[in-house]
Amino acid sequence: MIVSKEIQELIERKALFVVNDSGGKDSQAMKIKLLKLVPRDQLVIVHAHLPEVEWDGNLEHIKKYSEGIPVFEVRAGKTFFQMVDHRGMFPSPRYRQCTSDLKRGPIQKFINNYSKEHGFTSVVNCMGIRAEESTSRAKKKTFSFKKANSAKHRQQYDWLPIHTMREYQVWATIEMAGQKNHWSYDEGMTRHSCCFCIMASKADLRTAARLKPELAQRYIETEERLNFTMSMARIPLKEIINQ
Repeated sequence: MIVSKEIQELIERKALFVVNDSGGKDSQAMKIKLLKLVPRDQLVIVHAHLPEVEWDGNLEHIKKYSEGIPVFEVRAGKTFFQMVDHRGMFPSPRYRQCTSDLKRGPIQKFINNYSKEHGFTSVVNCMGIRAEESTSRAKKKTFSFKKANSAKHRQQYDWLPIHTMREYQVWATIEMAGQKNHWSYDEGMTRHSCCFCIMASKADLRTAARLKPELAQRYIETEERLNFTMSMARIPLKEIINQ
């Protein structure tokens, strides 16, 4: 991993590096890289837990490969379905309240509290976003100062440590570290987020329905009640599953 001058300076300044960990392959590869670069006492791992809609065993998988780094689980004050019912619609690729309200918000609250309690004046928020995943992600800056998330006595930065990595490199990183991926990939999922992600392909939605039929039925019933589809294709989940 090529480390910029800014990151090296933050390491030397004893900044706190917060590792966002979903339990997926990109988070896992990022964590492997960071553990080789950043001193352990400057690392914490945080997982935004999504009750009912995330894959079983997420936290256990994250802890298994944490190598002793503290792992914290955060939760929003509402669940995914409560958010959907309140809005009367599912999130969309353009308006992803699931990310902002259920993940970013609780994680930022954790960062604010943890850095204050432990006296960190510089914080680097690390996310496993890769340019290869989409055009919008390719346009993201690898490193940036986050003025809106900074405070009088704390400067915060966003860093995408594996932004330039290709998917085959992610898998190779995990394999070379002697680690195993989350079981959802072995069952056929190509991405690891919510079981039924609004960004998921039809193939992944069908796989998720096979693995989580009761949850699939809840999505279908919610779609029918709200008259609003959850998939990016804007095709009812029931039709996708039966294709």
